[in-house]
Amino acid sequence: MTTSIPADPTGRRFRLVSPDGRVAAQVAQVGASLRSLEVGGRALIPPYPDDVPTPSASGITLVPWPNRIRDGRWTQRGETRQLPITEPKTGSASHGLLRFMPYQPTDAAADMSAVTGGPAAAAESAAASSITLAATVFPQTGYPFHLETSVQYTATSDGIAATHRLTNVGREDAPVALGIHPYFCLGGVDTADLALTVPAASFFELDERLLPVAERPVDAGNDLRSPRRVGDLDLNVAYGELTRDADDRVRCVLEAPDGQRVTLWLGAGFDHVQVFTMNTYPGQDLALALEPMTAPPDAFNSGQHLRWLTPGETWELNWGVEHTPSTDHV
Repeated sequence: MTTSIPADPTGRRFRLVSPDGRVAAQVAQVGASLRSLEVGGRALIPPYPDDVPTPSASGITLVPWPNRIRDGRWTQRGETRQLPITEPKTGSASHGLLRFMPYQPTDAAADMSAVTGGPAAAAESAAASSITLAATVFPQTGYPFHLETSVQYTATSDGIAATHRLTNVGREDAPVALGIHPYFCLGGVDTADLALTVPAASFFELDERLLPVAERPVDAGNDLRSPRRVGDLDLNVAYGELTRDADDRVRCVLEAPDGQRVTLWLGAGFDHVQVFTMNTYPGQDLALALEPMTAPPDAFNSGQHLRWLTPGETWELNWGVEHTPSTDHV
């Protein structure tokens, strides 16, 4: 009798290790998702079981739009188009067109770093420090545009850096927006006890379908410009008017009581971030998503920060994650 090993529902996995060996990550083929990230053996992304599909969009790439399009129907430049409804409970087209699609590696090192057989195999597999995965958005119902997309993940000395490239390979201008859906933790620290800072001056008020009604100044319930304990928050909020540092990066910070930090940084073009707390992530009493977005929810209708790529044009975007140890461990 032969016992078969169930296929990984997240596709092939690729293991990355920084040159100094301090950072280890896994990237999954489905959705080009950042599946795990550890710095010095400390998890910065909450793990989930090997035999389940990607839970709650964990780590996936959202293209050619993040978040939701109301009724899947959108109008721009005098044309109205209808996308399939992919989130029936809100009646929306949600999280783009590649959420469940397998990206393909473009690197020669991909076969070396591919992981099969779960965590045990991952520990024994070879690894590269960087990998690039690519996927095509073909013209289809509700989105008659043609894009080539890729994301390169690179393990750094203190975390991970990601570079996305979106290229219009069609014959007409193509509307695009990009998002990523990572969840964060700090291994050994209860997520509820982490303090969150997001330098945003506005938020999008949502209706009962989680679709935007208006953009307003942050208020006492959702202002994250000063650190707030995650356990005291109940949020599913898109933010705007982000403050950038001198290097033109936005920094969202999770800090533990001992002073160690996880920083999500956003490069130019990422003008919004979604903050989402939830209690149904596998194995987690509380999970926190911090989602970089180039445009807010329903941007295909509002047009806000919607980018139009001309034929042959490429848009490059960067973001990353950094871990800073506490002063007690320096």
